[in-house]
Amino acid sequence: MSLEHLKSALPDYAKDIRLNLGSLATEPVLSEEQRAGAFVVSALASRSPVVTEAIIAEFGPRLSPEALNAAKAAASIMAMNNVYYRFTHLVGGDYPSLPAKLRMNVMAKPGVDKATFELWSLAVSAINGCGMCMESHERAVRQHGITAEQVQATVRIAAVVHAVAATLDAERATAPALVDA
Repeated sequence: MSLEHLKSALPDYAKDIRLNLGSLATEPVLSEEQRAGAFVVSALASRSPVVTEAIIAEFGPRLSPEALNAAKAAASIMAMNNVYYRFTHLVGGDYPSLPAKLRMNVMAKPGVDKATFELWSLAVSAINGCGMCMESHERAVRQHGITAEQVQATVRIAAVVHAVAATLDAERATAPALVDA
């Protein structure tokens, strides 16, 4: 499975998603590591096995083993954090002032530079819709010198990868033979 397979599996009504997927694969404002990792974390956050397999096949080899592990760690830790912090933010009350009591050691030594890990965490947070986490990670990446254009490119990757997963899930539900071919 490859990026081309994903693009060819997208139906005509999702032509814009197909075109965006192709152009973002070579997005020039991100480094190769930032771009490849943004695709990987976004695929993992999409929870689509088809999309994840294709994206990791395409972008995994562009990352060092440590960076690929860091991308997986970002998707994993943010899956937990996005639920917890979205809850505390939306419910309010005493919850935001209580200690989280959740282990997050990987954030201290993720295996890539802090700015890149925060950028990938931002992508996952955007997919998962945690406003508190998006604000926190956006602030952190900007403090580390990441530009607004790089943030935007990363979130565009997250949005498009998520749209690919949603579209292919819809196609699988209505015409499984077309997507699984």
